[in-house]
Amino acid sequence: MAKLAFLGLGVMGYPMAGHLQKAGHEVTVYNRTTAKAEKWVSEHSGALGQTPAEAAKGADMVMACVGNDDDLRSVVLGEDGALAGMEKGCLFVDHTTVSAAVTRELYAAAAEAGVGFVDAPVSGGQAGAENGQLSIMCGGDQDQYDRAEPVMNTYAKLCRRIGESGAGQMTKMCNQIAIAGLVQGLSEALHFAQKAGLDGEAVVEVISQGAAGSWQMSNRYKTMLDDHWTHGFAVDWMRKDLGICLDTADENGASLPVTALVDQFYKDVQKMGGGRWDTSSLFKRLQEIG
Repeated sequence: MAKLAFLGLGVMGYPMAGHLQKAGHEVTVYNRTTAKAEKWVSEHSGALGQTPAEAAKGADMVMACVGNDDDLRSVVLGEDGALAGMEKGCLFVDHTTVSAAVTRELYAAAAEAGVGFVDAPVSGGQAGAENGQLSIMCGGDQDQYDRAEPVMNTYAKLCRRIGESGAGQMTKMCNQIAIAGLVQGLSEALHFAQKAGLDGEAVVEVISQGAAGSWQMSNRYKTMLDDHWTHGFAVDWMRKDLGICLDTADENGASLPVTALVDQFYKDVQKMGGGRWDTSSLFKRLQEIG
């Protein structure tokens, strides 16, 4: 068992940190909103740090799951950042979905401080975090990944090192690119079924067992047909992720026409007031426009 710090207790981090404490690790948490951290401690025991540096002090490993590039920098760097509290030989594991550029920046800063750094973004959504069934895609040095894997397996169904620093984030971009097209395709299929006067549930029951089947279809079609959107991965966060994908594509020359189009569809959903709706709300956009 290890002494751990977990920074960021959102819809993903809160249950992930809980799995670590339940597994017998000694977990200290930090969250920008202290009340959330106090609630976690009341439910799981463990300890609370008032700053990332305080939470990281004496830890063998520090995990983070925050919002974006700037949020990650704020919990890693500076006099109150995690690196200020981490001892040489410690390991930082970042579960945030951020740019590969900030990952490499922080990898270098950690190396200068004598600290390991593994980028380890996750897929599986809130349900995956709560059930300990996340897919974790990692980048970083092999020896550091080998240290982190047994701990990450506490909340993973699959954990794999893809390559050097930044490779985990690049893989997460592939994940988000694939999801964008899948959700739009599913939305169009359900929209078409409704316009054709078909029973949407019956249609999905049949096509989900063939080549059209996907996780999105199996886990989202019922809530889509029920006009239920207040769950799952928010549109605001998806647009943040797709922005990273599109910016990176501009740098490496990848062509992402469908991703760019779906990103604009999500912009429409935001204009509808759906920034916090689940990403499957692309279906609601189609209903609204015709």
